[in-house]
Amino acid sequence: MQEITRINHIGLRVKDLNTSRAFYEKLGFVFIAGPLGPEPVAIMEHPSGVNINFILNASECSVNNILMDVPEKHTGFTHIALEITDLNAVQNRLNALNIPLTGGPITTPEGATFIFIRDPDKNVIEFHKPANRS
Repeated sequence: MQEITRINHIGLRVKDLNTSRAFYEKLGFVFIAGPLGPEPVAIMEHPSGVNINFILNASECSVNNILMDVPEKHTGFTHIALEITDLNAVQNRLNALNIPLTGGPITTPEGATFIFIRDPDKNVIEFHKPANRS
């Protein structure tokens, strides 16, 4: 469809708004609104324009990310990838925030590099530094 111009937002199911909000604020996201609507939903946005909707109805008993942490491979979105300009700066900032890497750094043959972390609800976040393009 030619009418699609970009991703508008990412929806993440979370257990606790305050915990998720504090974590994503460390990554530079700003609280916009919420809880709103019947689900309910809260909205945060990064100055880069990346928008996250927290769906505030996750089960308290879930301890694993069903898409990533169980042997069966279920369909669904497995992670979000945030494009970055400086991998070392991001790693240093995550380290200063005591947010451990859960994967990487990985470098593709083309030169893209990426690392992974998990949010408090075990949602996977990739920080992706694209390969230099000539």
